[in-house]
Amino acid sequence: MLDATIKAQLAAYLEKLQQPIELVASPDGSDAARQMSELLADIAALSPKVSVREDGSDARRPSFSVGRPGEMPRIRFAGLPMGHEFTSLILALLQTGGHPPKVDAALIEQIKSLRGKFHFETFISLSCHNCPDVVQALNLMAVLNPNIESVMIDGALHQEEVNARGIMAVPAVVLNGEPFGQGRMSIEEIVARLDTGAAAHDAEKLNAKETFDVLVVGGGPAGAAAAIYAARKGIRTGVVAERFGGQVLDTLAIENFISVQHTEGPQLAMALEQHVREYGVDIMNVQRVEALIPGDKTHEVKLASGATLKAKTVILATGARWREMNVPGEKEYKAKGVCFCPHCDGPLFKGKRVAVVGGGNSGVEAAIDLAGIVAHVTLLEFNDTLRADAVLQDKLNSLPNVTVIRSALTTEVTGDGHKVNGIVYTDRTTNESHRVELEGIFVQIGLLPNTDWLKGTLNLSRHGEIEIDARCQTSLPGVFAAGDATTVPFKQIIIAMGEGAKASLSAFDHLIRSPAP
Repeated sequence: MLDATIKAQLAAYLEKLQQPIELVASPDGSDAARQMSELLADIAALSPKVSVREDGSDARRPSFSVGRPGEMPRIRFAGLPMGHEFTSLILALLQTGGHPPKVDAALIEQIKSLRGKFHFETFISLSCHNCPDVVQALNLMAVLNPNIESVMIDGALHQEEVNARGIMAVPAVVLNGEPFGQGRMSIEEIVARLDTGAAAHDAEKLNAKETFDVLVVGGGPAGAAAAIYAARKGIRTGVVAERFGGQVLDTLAIENFISVQHTEGPQLAMALEQHVREYGVDIMNVQRVEALIPGDKTHEVKLASGATLKAKTVILATGARWREMNVPGEKEYKAKGVCFCPHCDGPLFKGKRVAVVGGGNSGVEAAIDLAGIVAHVTLLEFNDTLRADAVLQDKLNSLPNVTVIRSALTTEVTGDGHKVNGIVYTDRTTNESHRVELEGIFVQIGLLPNTDWLKGTLNLSRHGEIEIDARCQTSLPGVFAAGDATTVPFKQIIIAMGEGAKASLSAFDHLIRSPAP
């Protein structure tokens, strides 16, 4: 099952086990079960601390549990955790075996103190790059707290259950039989939702923080670069972000980051955070900013938690989010057939009919990827020509199960009350309305800047972007901005990083030229 190189690497990891662990399989005679047995046997052969049984009684088959001998296991994998989920399996083995996690000590204590019974089921696809973060967070919580159980369920392998429970986007988290969350969630976000009293306590701590020299709002590439450049000047630097990594976390392959031939969004986001932390930057994660209140000498940033942070200079690096179609039915059927990530959710539509809305590079790439999974792809483009690169269009045109419709204005998403069953568009050349029957819609029509909370505070462009000059200065003295939320042309990771560095240097220049208090 595992090649020699992976076995050697895994053996080195398993040397870190401090306690014995037991893997209990519940096979069903399928080919997937055979592969599961081979995988578990390979793992057990690499460490004397790992044992395997195949007499499990789990109702989901094939599946296996990870636990300690003589104890009820609290981590299960209903499927074969390969691809993006292989790291989830390795961490489950290590953490169950007593290897300490790389998590803040205060967060560990918070998890241990959670009261109640929590049975988490996480539906994933092996091609989803967002799913492992959720699976790993819940697995770790199950290791730390005996009242928590975590089950990873491969939606492609357990298709009947996915259909019966109406799962149409991943990761989808169910807690004690009820929907808990959809999409990427960090361990801090999950714990914050379970520990309702923590928000008020966090607000108190945030209010007590001293004034920052530079406060960066946003934790994407622009924000990370700004924080590093500020901290290297030896000044008090903070980063407040809803989720560190930002839009990069939702990006799969990155092949144009100079000097790095290939990486993936989550890996780059992790590297950014590690680099920022090396400089002792005060990172305040899982905090949503609601308002900026400018002042003469200090500015205030108000958070959704009720806390207020003060700073002599502020760098706005709030990034962007997926642009929505804003048509009837879209919101009602979001995650019920309306999706934004073909890599994550594509496997759930195997053998079904889907549409891709958008004919730029993202849309055409999505259509190409989906064509290898689904029965048929209908690509809808507003303009009379596709905007994607010629090489992508050539590939798209070679696929037999793709239909391209140009001059199409999407007007409605239809459904049966539970899930999507069609999309309606108007032919802009004839003004005739048409409906396409299908089961899934992937929206790929660009990005919107995360600047709604700044309206009326500083100058925004007609597209909602923060207006900046060549030094990243906004219309407010002492407030700078960088990255995809600004008017800088070309929204690229490498450009955002450069703009973040520029904004930080400009903020420092502003500080040293300001009158001493």
